[in-house]
Amino acid sequence: MTTTILLNAPCLNSLDLAPAQTIIEAWEASQTLLDHEQAIQFKLEYTQDPEDQREFSEIPEIRLWFVRLDALYPWLPFLLDWRAGELARYVAMLVPHQFSAKEGVQYNPEALDILIMSKIFILSRWLQQQGVEGESRLKNMAEMFGYELDSGLFALICDPVPREF
Repeated sequence: MTTTILLNAPCLNSLDLAPAQTIIEAWEASQTLLDHEQAIQFKLEYTQDPEDQREFSEIPEIRLWFVRLDALYPWLPFLLDWRAGELARYVAMLVPHQFSAKEGVQYNPEALDILIMSKIFILSRWLQQQGVEGESRLKNMAEMFGYELDSGLFALICDPVPREF
């Protein structure tokens, strides 16, 4: 079941995460967080000047709200409704990009590399802590952005970090 989180201008402009926190923390408190995999969609109600042709992901106030949300819940991609495009929109909020009429969103390649690998490391550990198989999920997430991850990577990151240097 999909859950829609409404984000309006006052919430976005004041960096108020309460609309998302209320839902996520209720799921955490009831220990049902894992039952909401790919269940969150965001609805943005943000009035722009008619001459302002920017996409929401190009508006600094909106991007900053998502950066703050990501800092609080770095594993949030697990909850986003990928099929509805929420993961792509979320990444657009965090990664510099340009829009092309022919090719759609064109992410900065180096920034996308860093974000995707960071999310792989974060989500791999978080899913492991939750007792959830993560490799196939994370491979699917990476594939959405054109990355093909080898299983050897997961063997490396699931092993304990060596203590000796």
